[in-house]
Order: sequence, then C-alpha cells, then structure tokens
Amino acid sequence: MLSRREFLKRSSLIATAPLIPGFVERTALAAEPGKDAILVVLEMTGGNDGLNTVIPYRDDAYHSMRPTLRFQANQVVKVNDDLGLHPILQQFGQLLQQSKLAIIQGVGYPNPDRSHFESMDRWQSGEVTAKVSGTGWLAKSVPDLAKGKGGGVPVMHIGSEKLPLACRGTSQGVFTINQEQPFELKLGLAGSEEEAARKKLLADVAAVGSDDKTDELLPFIQRRHLQTYTSVEKLKAILKDMTKEQARTGFGPGSLYAKFDLIGRLIEGGFGTRVFYTAIDGFDTHGNQAQTQQNLLQQIDQAVGYLFQRLQRTGDDARTLVMTFSEFGRRVAENGSKGTDHGSGSCMFVVGPGVKAGPVGHHPSLTDLTDGDLKYHTDFRRVYATLLENWLRVDSKMVLGERFETMNFLKKA
Repeated sequence: MLSRREFLKRSSLIATAPLIPGFVERTALAAEPGKDAILVVLEMTGGNDGLNTVIPYRDDAYHSMRPTLRFQANQVVKVNDDLGLHPILQQFGQLLQQSKLAIIQGVGYPNPDRSHFESMDRWQSGEVTAKVSGTGWLAKSVPDLAKGKGGGVPVMHIGSEKLPLACRGTSQGVFTINQEQPFELKLGLAGSEEEAARKKLLADVAAVGSDDKTDELLPFIQRRHLQTYTSVEKLKAILKDMTKEQARTGFGPGSLYAKFDLIGRLIEGGFGTRVFYTAIDGFDTHGNQAQTQQNLLQQIDQAVGYLFQRLQRTGDDARTLVMTFSEFGRRVAENGSKGTDHGSGSCMFVVGPGVKAGPVGHHPSLTDLTDGDLKYHTDFRRVYATLLENWLRVDSKMVLGERFETMNFLKKA
C-alpha cells in the first residue's frame, strides 16, 4: 500500500499536469452511462434555405416564385398533403415514419438581421438585442447541467473551427475535440523507464484505500489523475477505432459523418457529456443552389440517420435528441443566379424518439411577406426554452434572461 509520505515523495506525476489537456482532466467525473438526457446541436452555417428543405409543394406561389428551384409533388418526401421534405432527406423521411422527427416551422426572432455574423450571434447567445453579450446559451446552461451526474464536462464541441459563441463564456465544463489533431497524455518518452514508472505510480495511487482520511489531497489526486489517464486512453482507443472505420467508409475526420460517429461513440462510452455541438458550413447559396444544398442536406441526412441507428444498439437513442438550426432562411423568390438571397424565417428539426412527430405550427404564407421574406411566428427562444426545461432540466430563465412559453413537440419525460 502506498503511504502518504511515499506518494508525496514520488509525486513527479504532478509535474506532468501541464501536459494534460485541460478538457480531459475535466472528464474525471464523467456521468454514469445511460442516465442523463443528451442534446446534439447541429449548426447549418450560412443560412439554409428552409423553403426548399420543408416544401409547401401544393402552393402555387411556391412554384411561380421558384421556376428553376422548385420541387414537384412527385419528387418530395411527403410529410402530409401540403408539405414535403427535400427529396434527398430519405432517412429523415424514415425517421418521420418512425415518429422520431419534429418539424418546427416559421422560426425566427423579432427585427431580424440579414447579416450572417449578427444573426448567428443572436442564435448562439440566445439574445436578440442589437449588441449581444459574450456568453453563449449553452455556456449559460453549464451550472445546471453540472449539477447532475455529468461531472465537469457537460458541453463538448466537435470540430476544427474555433469554439462557437454558443459554448463560450464559462470557465469550466466546455471543451473541444478536434479529430484532425489527436491528443494524448504524455507520461514520458514512449517505452521509456520514466513512462513505465509513472504508469506504475498511477496504479499505486489507485490501490490507496478510499477510506483513508489522513490527507484530503490524496483522494483528490487518486481520483483525478487516475481517471484522467484512463479517460485519455479510452478516447485514444475511440479515435483509433474511428480511423479504421473512416478508411472503410471513405468519410474523413472533418466530415459530418465522422463528427456524428464520434458523438455516438462518446455517448455509448458513457463520458457523461450532456450537450454536443457541431457544425456544417456552406449554406450561403446565392448561386447554383440546387446541387450545393442537396449535397449538404445529404450529409446531414446520412449523419443523423446513422447516429440513431448506432444508438439503438445500446438503447441510448431514447435519451438523445438532435436539434438543427441556421442563422436565417432565404428569400421566397429565387434570384437570377439560380440561387436565393438572405431572408429571415425558416424551419428547425428536432430528431429522436422523445419527440412528438410531425409539423409544429403552420407553414408561413408565401404571399403575405415582409420585404420578400417569410414572416416568422415562433421565436427560436421558445424552442430553446422547451429543450432546456423539458429535456435537459435546466432553468431556461437563467439561460435566456426571461421566461418563454414552452412548446408541445416533446413527449412527456
């Protein structure tokens, strides 16, 4: 048994602390797997054209204002007698049939801004003032999320881009995994005596009885450093296995499929993260929109469909939801470049077994417009409030600054 005196004498492990990724150390108190609800947030960067995502295919105004971009009734994935999904969203169509897809229509915010940066800041902060704070809505959720069994890592960003505003503004509980730059815990030169000695020290620390009350530091070091090491090893194994899978499927580490693959593996592995945030860029379709949007929506369709197929194996699908959003929609009329320009109101998807499936709210009018834009009828903060209060069990007023009426797109917990 390692005594306190011996441990303190041999505590060269502490000297490695600067080499330990801060986010990994905060995984030391990961949640017990299979307990907490999980939300995956997918940002569709650039302003997705909601009108060609959720399509009012029987509306004459739709066909007259989109002579080259329109879809006919026999092309769409039918939702009902009036609405259809983009033809490429085949797996979303299956999710709808399985009662796992909610389609929230007419979403926006007061006094919309057509600037990518200004509008995205409002969505990511959960604020609609002219100048938003530097704290994101998910960062504001961290104190409540951390109260559960999620330990110190309630929010994880997956991607190579900088940490999004939605996740910024908190000093703990948020970290990034960039699959293109693998990390590792270095205990010394690989295969060296130093590395072997430090690994043995970790094992020795693990053997110290948890009922040892002689020193408060020791249980802390035991818990943090041992679990940090094992967490890193677990993550390295996941990423190594993913590399093999990507070679087989052809999806690279930066692809949306790979990001959702990692999210699925982390959920299955019980890391305890409550919210995952990732993004797919390219939706600013001013010209030649048809092929660009189809390619992007296909990636989303494949990634989301795959995630739920994977999680079904362990039953983790029942505690997982995916929410999509984009900073704004596009104008109703197509432009002269076979594209669409910046607009306002659009649609959102919430996916998972926990939703009440089908359209939520009516599709905005295509003839009663504001400067060529759809009129929104659902403030996006109502969607946030619903997911915060009724799914993540977070005080939405603390996050959004005021109380918003929740919506009826979730089944009762």
